Order: sequence, then C-alpha cells, then structure tokens
Amino acid sequence: MKPAGLAAKMLAALWALLATLLAPILPFYLRRRAAKGKEIAERLAERQGHGAASPAGRLIWCHAASNGETLSLLPLIEALARQDQALSFLVTTGTVTSARLLEQRLAPELAARVQHRFLPLDVPRWVARFLDGWRPDLAVIVESELWPNMLAAAAKRGVPMALINARMSARSARGWAWAPGFARGLLGRFELILAQTEADAARFAALAGRDVPCWGNLKYAAPPLPADPVELARLGAAWAGRPVWLAASTHPGEDEIILAAHRLLVARHAGLLTVIVPRHPPRGPDIAALAAGLPVARRGAGQEAGPDVAVYVADTLGELGLFYRLARVALIGGSLVPHGGQNPLEAARLGCPILIGPHHFNFSEIIARLRKADALVETPDGPDAAAGLAAQATRFLSDAAAGQGMAGAAARLAQDQADLPERIATSLLPLIRPAR
Repeated sequence: MKPAGLAAKMLAALWALLATLLAPILPFYLRRRAAKGKEIAERLAERQGHGAASPAGRLIWCHAASNGETLSLLPLIEALARQDQALSFLVTTGTVTSARLLEQRLAPELAARVQHRFLPLDVPRWVARFLDGWRPDLAVIVESELWPNMLAAAAKRGVPMALINARMSARSARGWAWAPGFARGLLGRFELILAQTEADAARFAALAGRDVPCWGNLKYAAPPLPADPVELARLGAAWAGRPVWLAASTHPGEDEIILAAHRLLVARHAGLLTVIVPRHPPRGPDIAALAAGLPVARRGAGQEAGPDVAVYVADTLGELGLFYRLARVALIGGSLVPHGGQNPLEAARLGCPILIGPHHFNFSEIIARLRKADALVETPDGPDAAAGLAAQATRFLSDAAAGQGMAGAAARLAQDQADLPERIATSLLPLIRPAR
C-alpha cells in the first residue's frame, strides 16, 4: 500500500476510535445542549441513531446541516417527488431551527412522504443503527457536511451517495490539503458531486482527483420567504408613515453595532423603528438588554411595536419574510462580524434593498453577482462601522423610492437558475439503488 493510502486508512481508523471512546460522554454533552435550547430533549435518542421508521418502497435520505441548506433542499425534494410519485424522503438536519423550518415550509401535499430526524453524531455504532434502521436507497448531502464514519458506513452498505450544491471555502480546502489521501477517500465515496461555483468546483476537483462540474447554486431556486397576510396587513397599518429598517439574522457582536447605528439614525428620522431579527431566537432577551435605555419590545414575549417603541426584537422563528416586506432596507446579518454572512437572496426575492457588511465570505459568489448588478450596498469595517452603517441606511430611509432600482435588479438576479432543482433531480434519479 502506498504511504498516502496507508495514512488515509490510519486517519479514518483514528477518527473512528476517537468517536467510539467519546461515545460514553456524548449523551451528557447532548443533554447540556438541550438545556440551552440547542437540542430537543425528547428527541435526543435520534442523535444516537434511534427512531427509524423506514417506509415501504424506495427512500431518499437528504441531509441539510442548518437553515440555509434546509431551505435550498425543499425545491429539490419537490422536483424529485414530481418526477417519481413513489419516492419517500428522510430529511436529517443538525439544528433545532432547521427542523422547525422544515415543518413550516414543507408543502402540505408532501407531508405524508417526508419524515424528519436529527442526524446521529458520528459514532460508528450510532450511524450503523441509523443506516440499518432506515435502509436508504440514495443519500443526498447538501453543501459540505462530510462525516467520515457516516460516509464509510453508507458505502459499506452499498448506499449510493451524491454531494450537491457543494461548497468549500479556500480555508477549508487548505485544511483538507494536509490530509490529501483522507480527503480523496471521503470524496471518492460520492458517485456525483455538483459544485455551487467554479471556485468550489476547482477545490473539490483538486481534492477528489476527478472532474467536478459547476451547476450553480440551489439557493437561487428557493421560493420567497412566506408571510402571514393578516399579520402583514396589521403591522403595515400600524407602522404606516414610520421609517422602518431591518437587521436580519444577526449574530453576537453585531447587535451593538446596529443599536449604535440606530442612535445615530434616530436623530435624522423621526419615528424610526429598528427591527432586529436574531439568527437564533433564544438570543432575544440578551439583545433587549443591550438596548437598555431605548424603548424596546420583544415579539417573542408577545409585546407590540407601538408608536413609542424604537427597537423591536423579532425573536421568533419563520417570520423573516414578514419583516423583509415591511422594511425600507435590510442589513444582512453575519456580515458585521467574521461569521461569513447569511443569504442575501432572501431579501432580494422580496424586493428589499440590501446592505451587507464586510464579512460575507460564505456567499462570495452571490455577493459578487449582486455587486456587479448594483443590487446591494456594502458597509465599512472597523471602529466607524456603526457610522458607516447609519450613513448607508439613511439613503433608503430618507427616500422610500431610493432603493427601487437596486431592489429590482436584486429580485431579477434572485430568480436565476429557477430550473436547477429539476435538472439536479433528473441527475439523481438514476443513482437510486435498484429494488432489493
């Protein structure tokens, strides 16, 4: 055996051994996460591979790590279901919010054909229990979750695997390059890899040692975020005449900058309402505490944003589409701190002008296209971040029509690649394991 191959086998064995040794303490880790709201206590057994309810007929297992991946997966499931009426689906996710989003956004007509479970942790006997219970006929992994024990166990059982909407940052590629044999072995288990961008395709090709095509980004094909029409009309009437701006999907460290920008803006815009939607709703009380001294209300606590409220913390799940429709301009969170940004196409589809901070490497290709189309505005970094954010926001708050051209360009771009789910579905169906 060549040294590279031997090293790869040793790394795989080491990972399996480490996971096995850690298994006795992982239940304590899971219970601690549940206490923090990061797991659902009554569903912790799923993290150990329990809870299989394999349906009759052919089953496609789809894994989406978090919210964005889950939303991009939905049009693909719908396309697969249209092309083969006999298919059933198992969707696994890694976060509580993504599980709730799936429940909220899944088309009602598909509810009987789609089951959700939380992905088991990558412990050999737990993934074996999961796979032996579900017996999937095809595994579809979205973007970048590569769990070595799970992939090895699936390959051992003859489960065909595809990696779609594949994404790999330059930083991740450099990390994998330290173990090229291990990386090639993992990627070699996939019968199909479809990259988001040409840069992603090049990185995967270099690691996998084979051609990897770029088909585009499923996020372009996602439907617009929904909104309750009754609540939209109610808040629209209640906030009529007020300048409203939105900070969407914020992360720790950003809210302070947003609140500082609010204090600058309120001097210029009478009646200003700043709406902050945290990426993780449990952070709502912390954000409200940061806004101490300002008239603040929390949606998660059932409080209203009346005329006396200046900061509205919308710490609920699944309502971002409502606030994009009500705001004159939106800052895309995760971009004021080195998180890498959140998906700007959600705002673009709803015609909401976009502000984005300097840290948007998770969506670099999308940002580049939006920038080229003059469909967004970038805000500065550094000690003047709040002042820069306020300066950009005031352009749109001063004139409701100022962002119409930009929003229109963004909306057109967001509709690109609408046929991608059907194309990917067509490529996946031949991979399904023949009936046993």
